[in-house]
Amino acid sequence: MRTYRSGVLLLLFLVGWILSAPAQSIIEESKAVYIKSISERWELDSATRQGVFRLTYYKPFYVTAGRWSSNPNEQPRSENPNYSVSDPIAYNNYEAKFQLSFKTKLLQTIFWGYGDLWMAYTQKAHWQIYNTNISRAFRELNYEPELILNFPINIEILGFRARTLGVAFNHQSNGREVPLSRSWNRIIFHMGLEREHWMLVVRPWIRLPDEDDENPLITDYIGRGELTLAYSTGKHQLYLLATSPLRWETLDRGSTQLNWVFHIEGNIKGQLQLSTGYGETMIDYNHRQTTIGLGVSFVDW
Repeated sequence: MRTYRSGVLLLLFLVGWILSAPAQSIIEESKAVYIKSISERWELDSATRQGVFRLTYYKPFYVTAGRWSSNPNEQPRSENPNYSVSDPIAYNNYEAKFQLSFKTKLLQTIFWGYGDLWMAYTQKAHWQIYNTNISRAFRELNYEPELILNFPINIEILGFRARTLGVAFNHQSNGREVPLSRSWNRIIFHMGLEREHWMLVVRPWIRLPDEDDENPLITDYIGRGELTLAYSTGKHQLYLLATSPLRWETLDRGSTQLNWVFHIEGNIKGQLQLSTGYGETMIDYNHRQTTIGLGVSFVDW
């Protein structure tokens, strides 16, 4: 029953995104592999403003039919003993993975006409679709709503043009019961920069305290900041996501994910995803693994 409810929830979000977004813009964006300018993505000037409550994409949207892990997390644990699993779960090395992500502008030209307030939502799903021993259950679903305050800027930094600066309140959780429950709240600062075919987004954050901490050392494993670097040319795009604890004694932690998006034919784009390190999902925040996955990309950077 839980697998069914999770699958239905994912499908409803997917259908809602498709029906709510302008159909023509989805078709046009899917024909090429390119980086949309930060001004276009965040509607920073009068030429790109689209008004409020218009649904658009936020982060990449993809389906990975086959994902292999070097070290499946069969017995999730936490530094808080109440959130550690006593018996191992027979997970496969192979599963499917989905990510969908969208945003909408709630308020425009606030704070003396300079700021925009956005609401965003990202959901990742890891599905043990090839594992009949556990009835093809969803292994992990991560929910990530955000409230984002964004300001346009225009400053040259090291050859890049900084175009946006802001702050967000971010909640991320997996919606599960004890002992598998994981969650945290963050204040995330961000700066977006661009240069021709390049885009760079820097996102340091401060974790907010939790009364009953389900994952006490999450910042020492997943990190205290994230860097996204994307490069696009012709029918190919490469983008890197890296996190770091930003402390000397834990510099060997964090994570690195490299994605190659490539045009196949018509509106079809493939994606090869490689990752290594900690925190691919909330339940894996202190678990190291290396993964490789091949799938289809619907929306890229």
